[in-house]
Amino acid sequence: MNQDEALRGFAAIAQETRLRIVRALVTAGADGLASGAIANGLDGSPQRTSFHLKELENAGLIESRREGKSIVYSARFPALSSLVAFLMHDCCHGHCKHCDEAIALFAKCEGRPTAPGR
Repeated sequence: MNQDEALRGFAAIAQETRLRIVRALVTAGADGLASGAIANGLDGSPQRTSFHLKELENAGLIESRREGKSIVYSARFPALSSLVAFLMHDCCHGHCKHCDEAIALFAKCEGRPTAPGR
């Protein structure tokens, strides 16, 4: 991830509603949530929620797919992992075993529970 991509990502989540949406989508995992469910969870109007979803999608942090009549949104776990890695990449002058291990593990996240033995 380069600096411009990181700035777009951090700018997108630097707003309360969008941060709440991303956290809800991370909790939902790879299956995601329908836009109506997201709006209901925020107690917001569908139009306002749609605006925020579009901003997050334009920043590359979430993605959408159509399922029947619904649009379902999911977190883009590799993009979120890259944001964390961008911040932590040079921790301790690039020589922090713990951060390197955490970044490597986080990069493997697919939004699904890890099976035993993985």
